Amino acid sequence: MGYSKEVKRKARDILSERRLIAQKSADIRREQIFSELPEAEELERRIASCGINAARAIVKGGDVKKKLEELKALSLRLQNEQEQLLLSKGYYRSDLQPKYHCPICSDKGFYEHNNRSIMCECLKKVMIDVACEELNRTSPLKLSTFEDFSLKYYPMDIEEGFPRSSYEQMNRNLTYCKEYAKNFSVNSESIFMKGLTGLGKTHLSLAIANEVIRKGFGVIYISSPRLCSVLEKEHFAKNKPETSTEELLLECDLLIVDDLGTEFSTAFSNTALYNLFNSRLLSGKPVIVNTNLELKQLRDLYTDRFVSRIIGQAKRLDFFGRDVRILKK
Repeated sequence: MGYSKEVKRKARDILSERRLIAQKSADIRREQIFSELPEAEELERRIASCGINAARAIVKGGDVKKKLEELKALSLRLQNEQEQLLLSKGYYRSDLQPKYHCPICSDKGFYEHNNRSIMCECLKKVMIDVACEELNRTSPLKLSTFEDFSLKYYPMDIEEGFPRSSYEQMNRNLTYCKEYAKNFSVNSESIFMKGLTGLGKTHLSLAIANEVIRKGFGVIYISSPRLCSVLEKEHFAKNKPETSTEELLLECDLLIVDDLGTEFSTAFSNTALYNLFNSRLLSGKPVIVNTNLELKQLRDLYTDRFVSRIIGQAKRLDFFGRDVRILKK
């Protein structure tokens, strides 16, 4: 996937900051350990001098192989001596080295393999996270949590035509969503939330998003109208963006689409939505879809195949009761 220069710059800055923090933390640990064990610092100097002398031996010539073997043996003996000294005080030799976020590339973003510079997976992950963050910039991701979701607005009486009270139903939905967020993985099931406006679908979706983001997963939360607008704009643009929104929507760990059915329906939007949902479901990546429409309305707006594809592979959560936003006023 291609990324904009700004996304690449931000990703590199994040890795540079991680690397700097790891190195500064190592410097602080080394200073603390060496102040307590000055002998360990002296051994560190002697170990370093072995490397310097090895380089000099190569330049100087002569019996280089013998000299290098002697220096290697000395270095190993000094390292073992230092390790035993550190262990006597509860430290390890690894405590003297930076603890990088990524052990493969040491937070550089690239590593050498067979004389080739390879982009590390950690840099790819950071670029996806940054690109997702850019797409989420205008979404209300921080506005809702499980903690501020209250069941007191849902009546306990069972209204005619419903299998249980809205209180019991919402308690079930809340419990399910909490467990879903707690145990989320890239292989979690999809969710289909259906119910009238103001019953908590958006709130619980945002609460899931917040918890999943805290766990380090990439989440995109977007309304169906905006999703279709962005995809259509990019599809028909003369100058294609370097980073495709569609690719981000397909690659993120969790995609949440709010207000399905409120977008301006066209042949393009219907096809784009179906392809997006279908591709993610085929790859086993979860989608959370919210809608205020009944199933018949969805079938009339889209197709039976479209609706059955979404519902057939998703956990269905029904929302019913009175408009909570009106009750709060």
